[in-house]
Amino acid sequence: MAPRVLRTVPEVKAWVETLQKEGRRLALVPTMGFLHEGHVSLMREGGRRADVVAASIFVNPTQFGPREDLARYPRDFEGDLGRCASAGVEAVFAPEPAVMYPPGYQTYVDVTDVSQGMCGERRPGHFRGVATIVTQLLALFRPAVALFGEKDYQQLQVIRALNRDLHLGAEIVGMPTVREADGLAMSSRNAYLSADERQRALALSKGLRAAQALLASGTRDTGALVEAVRRELQAADLREDYVEVRDAERLSSLATVAPGQTARVLVAAFCGATRLIDNMPLAG
Repeated sequence: MAPRVLRTVPEVKAWVETLQKEGRRLALVPTMGFLHEGHVSLMREGGRRADVVAASIFVNPTQFGPREDLARYPRDFEGDLGRCASAGVEAVFAPEPAVMYPPGYQTYVDVTDVSQGMCGERRPGHFRGVATIVTQLLALFRPAVALFGEKDYQQLQVIRALNRDLHLGAEIVGMPTVREADGLAMSSRNAYLSADERQRALALSKGLRAAQALLASGTRDTGALVEAVRRELQAADLREDYVEVRDAERLSSLATVAPGQTARVLVAAFCGATRLIDNMPLAG
């Protein structure tokens, strides 16, 4: 069955009020559309954790910089509705920008610590936009659970912080990155890649796995782990944006990965004109 499409805030409020009266537990999956199997996996997991699943499809203008790809960001609304239906989504919120940012809009959300460095430094204002729209969605839907992919790991930590600090009450679930058979992390921006770039993009996951293997062999110095990733990027002629090893929860920088510590190795690089990100866990 095709999901119900909600376009306005009053429609969302009325739909959510009905769910609450019926005592049905809601899972929310916020997206920017052009859905792939990674998004679908979040929706299916939402169905396992709640009675009803809703998704949002909204290309959020406030998280794009002036020289970024807002206008050309890939869109396929009808295809997205089909994927939502296949995953059992009951409602899709697909507002116009003026619904979320009407004339006179002046309220934004800044998460100060975990947004520092990495994408927060390279894309000024990006996490302010992410935090603002996710706060709006959590406040509107009041879901019991909201699901996000770990591919956008810094974003996930930003969302966990705002949900906790603003008492929004959702259980924030981060789901493992869904990958193609050859290891490339699924991303809507993969659609930008040429056939040659698609092959070269494998350097991100190869580099991250090289760092994991180096740690497993006993190397705890994060500088050496970073260099293992950089070698793969350079071999594939990718332009590094950043490679970092950080604490998995606080996202603080690490000089070494201590025994028993949970850490994350994160990378962003340009493959041609396309900026890709990826990350993998490191177990100390």
